[in-house]
Amino acid sequence: MLFNLTEEHLMIQKAARDFANDVLKPGVIERDEHQKFPTEEIKQMGELGFLGMMVNPKYGGGGMDCISYVLAMEEISKIDASCSVVMSVNNSLVCWGIETFGTEEQKQKYLPRLATGQIIGAFCLSEPEAGSDATSQKTSAIDKGDHYLLNGTKNWITNGSTASVYLVIAQTHAELGHKGINALIVEKDMPGFVVGPKENKLGIRGSDTHSLMFDNVKVPKENRIGEDGFGFKFAMQTLTGGRIGIASQALGIASGAYELALAYSKERKAFGKPINQHQAIQFKLADMATQIEAARLLCLKAAWLKDKHLDYGTASAMAKVFASKVAMDTTIEAVQVHGGYGFVKEYHVERLMRDAKITQIYEGTTEVQKIVISRALLK
Repeated sequence: MLFNLTEEHLMIQKAARDFANDVLKPGVIERDEHQKFPTEEIKQMGELGFLGMMVNPKYGGGGMDCISYVLAMEEISKIDASCSVVMSVNNSLVCWGIETFGTEEQKQKYLPRLATGQIIGAFCLSEPEAGSDATSQKTSAIDKGDHYLLNGTKNWITNGSTASVYLVIAQTHAELGHKGINALIVEKDMPGFVVGPKENKLGIRGSDTHSLMFDNVKVPKENRIGEDGFGFKFAMQTLTGGRIGIASQALGIASGAYELALAYSKERKAFGKPINQHQAIQFKLADMATQIEAARLLCLKAAWLKDKHLDYGTASAMAKVFASKVAMDTTIEAVQVHGGYGFVKEYHVERLMRDAKITQIYEGTTEVQKIVISRALLK
């Protein structure tokens, strides 16, 4: 097994790290405080190629591998998880979903703008009564011959009001259950499409999270992804790759908190010496570093399997379960290492702790990931 990164990987990692520190960090506390979407920052991310990293260059993307994506996601997430979730959704769910399963016309129409950040996308699966149970879709897409008539509500949608393209999962043939579900490309300006109020969240507060309502939205038949009834499989296969993105986000949150705690432990003195000379702090740092390294290896393994076109479903679930737990554990300990200062916004770790929690919930809860893993073990 080879663990060394290529020169290209290291260049991408450094570019992401420099961008995160130079561009994202200066305004991250203010964006969190005021729930401000990072419009200019996301635009710059698109210009640098971070929003379409794995998209084929013929559609305007970077043509990079999934390992590059993991490396960049970690670096961006160390500083601003609100920006990295936009990056994750656009790369893992929207661009990958359209490029992998869309028609050539769909790819030509949407990918060049999505991959370069001219527009961003959203993935719409969750509903008030269909979160972890994705088969219970109430949003309907009634077949009207040359178009679908879309009605229903989606909630917890990342990029809810800022996206231009939405991948909407909806039920067409209720009698067929999950085999009657379709995936539709919906554009923001389609009549009957309404964006609800912005959610006031614990973490990733700069991220744009909304409910969406569809009232007799006319969606052309050519906007369906895949064959009739392919929607549920599309959603599940797309989310399998999405887990790698969120696992990498969790990894970044954890490693960002660890780096802050390590630096602070060298500066802060107690009982006449730096606190990193006390065994209680040393053991905390040792545990953090070990768990982060293990999470990183799980993320990279899942990415490597995906790059090799091997089955990565179980690996991505394992990476997300473990990395999200490491994110929670590490950020809590980072606050503890900082003591009272850890409770103060200017030291960043309290925000990372708040951001960490969502990685155990979205794109498949920890409990759902354990179902995925156990099914693979017991089949």
